Amino acid sequence: MAVYALTGFSLVSLLSFGYLSWDWMKPSLVADVATDPMEKSLPPAFARPPHIIFILTDDQGYHDVGYHGSDIQTPTLDRLAAEGVKLENYYIQPICTPSRSQLITGRYQIHTGLQHSIIRPRQPNCLPLDQVTLPQKLQEAGYSTHMVGKWHLGFYKKECLPTRRGFDTFLGSLTGNVDYYTYDNCDGPGVCGYDLHEGEDVAWDQSGKYSTFLYAQRVSKILASHSPKEPIFIYVAFQAVHTPLQSPKEYIYRYRSMGNVARRKYAAMVTCMDEAVKNITWALKKYGYYDNSVIVFSTDNGGQTFSGGSNWPLRGRKGTYWEGGVRGIGFVHSPLIKRKRRTSWALVHITDWYPTLVSLARGNLSNVPGLDGYDVWPAISEGKESPRTEILHNIDPLYNHAKYGSLEDGFGIWNTAVQASIRVGEWKLLTGDPGYSDWIPPQTLTNFPGSWWNLERLTDGLRKSVWLFNITADPYERYDLSEQRPDVVRTLLTRLVQYNRTAIPVRYPAENPRAHPDFNGGAWGPWASEDDGEEWEGSREPLKSRNKKKCKICKLRSFFRKLNTRLMSNRI
Repeated sequence: MAVYALTGFSLVSLLSFGYLSWDWMKPSLVADVATDPMEKSLPPAFARPPHIIFILTDDQGYHDVGYHGSDIQTPTLDRLAAEGVKLENYYIQPICTPSRSQLITGRYQIHTGLQHSIIRPRQPNCLPLDQVTLPQKLQEAGYSTHMVGKWHLGFYKKECLPTRRGFDTFLGSLTGNVDYYTYDNCDGPGVCGYDLHEGEDVAWDQSGKYSTFLYAQRVSKILASHSPKEPIFIYVAFQAVHTPLQSPKEYIYRYRSMGNVARRKYAAMVTCMDEAVKNITWALKKYGYYDNSVIVFSTDNGGQTFSGGSNWPLRGRKGTYWEGGVRGIGFVHSPLIKRKRRTSWALVHITDWYPTLVSLARGNLSNVPGLDGYDVWPAISEGKESPRTEILHNIDPLYNHAKYGSLEDGFGIWNTAVQASIRVGEWKLLTGDPGYSDWIPPQTLTNFPGSWWNLERLTDGLRKSVWLFNITADPYERYDLSEQRPDVVRTLLTRLVQYNRTAIPVRYPAENPRAHPDFNGGAWGPWASEDDGEEWEGSREPLKSRNKKKCKICKLRSFFRKLNTRLMSNRI
């Protein structure tokens, strides 16, 4: 398998900065860690349904884990991955809501109506109520189900809440991002509210506790109060390492030598999250769950490069369909894995966890037809070939159409102005506007402009709406083969057409003023009743807010939005 050389830098410069310290094809950079002698060896076929811990991190970049050659310390993740199976051909979605919806439903965005953007706090929208969720299937199989962390799948009605979608308990936030200590969230100037919930109630009493620690402590409490003889599913959706960049000072001090301030704070947050995972793993062992457990670790999308994240050496960032936006960090750690301590190049997508975990739980999948995911446990545990051969990254008909795309450019079968991306075998096709497309070394993350940044800017992307890459041979997406291989382009465009015929209408309603936290005692939460339609236009004077706090992150969000607009306007 050939890997093309990087362009835009001299080899000497790359080596001097340590950018080639990670060999893409090397199975592992982490030495095998000796097995704990206290751990019991289990029979190949486990007798009871396993305990399942699914850990999802937010905005963690592909480069931002120790075993990918990062300058960030993640000893726990490195050890768990080294002792388990690293997934190095693992794909997620480029932004928050889509990844979470596909994890929970096992279906592509085009099959849930969530193919455009995210669910905004004031939208009368949520994960479609007719979808049978992963925790609901695990409940059917006899599991106790718990969620800790970020939901971001809508909450305008109580029927949308985690406790109505299959989770026995919930502690976390409903919106996309909150302050790590105060749990404030602003969805625009003056539209601010508190967002930390215990079950279906506002958890005012938890304010002031750093969310990463709070969530890990809650997981330990759940494990302590449950019996390891009964199967349990815990979905841990860390807020970390999404903005705002906040971390306890002692973690920031470890990275005091980093000149880039955003990178320094971001690194501290990643290491803090790593220690939280360590505490969760320790609790699994302490309370007797570990020997019959499966731990899945996944990121939700690529890192946001102007907020400290790094996807190097991949192209692009969060919010794009380049590899930097959709190739994730993923691994499985479990004493139940038959072939441990290896790297898997089996093709895996986030939709695959639904059928994989339900099958592990001995649940029934016969009444949920039409799943887009596959059971990949044999590929993970035994090293067998993955049943997946293609991935629809997405088709978004509402995203800004590319200026130079046309039906003619798509052989008369596909309008290449439409944002879409698909991978079939070793080939990846992108149409429309895939998003910001540079390669960004971690040292230059917020130094705009910089000489290294400028060297890595694209110069050949003008007037294009179609890109084709052999992603196996060219994982960094350096060599567009669309003109050399029009036959492959046509084949993949035809596949997009076939997928598009199965798509349901996009669910992206207008924001509703009734959702303002001032109508809900100063907190974000459900605001529509069962009788309220999505076009409800009720109007009331704001209620007096209870414990209402001033949002501290609105100015920061406004700054990043302006910065993102500037970057997008300068995109080539």
